[in-house]
Amino acid sequence: MKKILIINGHPNPSSFNFGIAESYLKGVIASGAEVEIITIASLNFNPNLQFGYQKRTELEPDLLESWEKIRKADHLVWIHPVWWGGLPAITKGFIDRLFLPGMAYQYRENSVWWDKLLTGKTAHIITTLDQPGWYYRLFYGRPSVNQLKKSTLEFCGIKPVKVTYIGIIKTATDFQREKWLQKVYDLGLKNK
Repeated sequence: MKKILIINGHPNPSSFNFGIAESYLKGVIASGAEVEIITIASLNFNPNLQFGYQKRTELEPDLLESWEKIRKADHLVWIHPVWWGGLPAITKGFIDRLFLPGMAYQYRENSVWWDKLLTGKTAHIITTLDQPGWYYRLFYGRPSVNQLKKSTLEFCGIKPVKVTYIGIIKTATDFQREKWLQKVYDLGLKNK
């Protein structure tokens, strides 16, 4: 049975991203797959990688539990908005604190190369925008996707990583939002 982990990176529980996470969750439950969820905003942790990589900061219990969920999952579903072209600060802090050398990857001694410690997992990024997805890709080069997909997930061995853009959020009608929620439910039902 496929083990799916939903990681909700929006800090506001009344956001549309929470509705997206709930729709995906319902789809997975209907499929019969095993599912867990991490709501980053609900975790108790310091998102600041205070000493960089010079000194390891002990992981708080919520981060240890989150890492165990990531470690056990076959498929990670990241849900987040795009703000200023990037990830919300709390989501970036979650990644900074958890995707560490020795856990997510390991540099080889006296080498520029590294070992990818999260191979065998797949991922799907579902991201909301206040512009069309094609515009974000074409004119901005999709920086949040490059950061999460290429520079984090694939760097650590997770692939393939699919991307779904949802937007334009700010001008969406209730009808359009319902269509998006159905689309996300279907993705969850298919475990994609």
